[in-house]
Amino acid sequence: MRLQKYLALCGVASRRRSEELIKEGQITVNNNIIQEMGFIIDPDKDVVKVKGKAVVPEEEKLYIMMNKPTGYVTTVSDQFNRSKVTDLVDVKERVYPVGRLDYNTSGLLLMTNDGDLAYRLTHPKFKVEKVYMAKIKGKPTVGEMKCFEAGLKIEDYITSPAKIRIIRELNQETIVEITIREGRNRQVRKMCDAIGHPVTELKRLSIGELQLGDLPLGKWRYLLNKELEYLKNL
Repeated sequence: MRLQKYLALCGVASRRRSEELIKEGQITVNNNIIQEMGFIIDPDKDVVKVKGKAVVPEEEKLYIMMNKPTGYVTTVSDQFNRSKVTDLVDVKERVYPVGRLDYNTSGLLLMTNDGDLAYRLTHPKFKVEKVYMAKIKGKPTVGEMKCFEAGLKIEDYITSPAKIRIIRELNQETIVEITIREGRNRQVRKMCDAIGHPVTELKRLSIGELQLGDLPLGKWRYLLNKELEYLKNL
């Protein structure tokens, strides 16, 4: 079994984050530091440790939906000692966020200890749509929205086709609905910056068919069976 897959099954982190931990030299196999991507282990014989602590696969898989408030980071640790979304979840099992919502963004966040499911939800090739409600400065023109939808040059990449539509016009701002199929760092904010309309408020409403609905801010719930079935069929 590949080392990053084993780490995901142990609930350490998603496969992508597990690869980062391997690169950082945080993982040992039989007390040897491993930094090779795709390193193969035998789960029945090898002892895998993360920062010196042995890890084993999680027995019970948990699937949680949260309405993330602003002012929380979606990482399991933070060098600035900021509040973490994991502080809001009262379960004995170790769960971690699926993807990220930045510190100043609220809304739908999934948490789990199922690394395979986390991988399917975050990898661009699965094209899971994510819908956001954003308040932006000014009002975008038709031309700007066409550029937004066609793909924008952001740093060293071009965004995939997206959607944007105006919901309501305010005095100096506009509320828009944005749909993307990627999940790069601060992507929605960077895309809005690229067309000259910075985000002042941002909230994620849905991931695929999963809707935030009326879940109160800062609260969480377990996924319903039909929601879990949908995710596993992606």
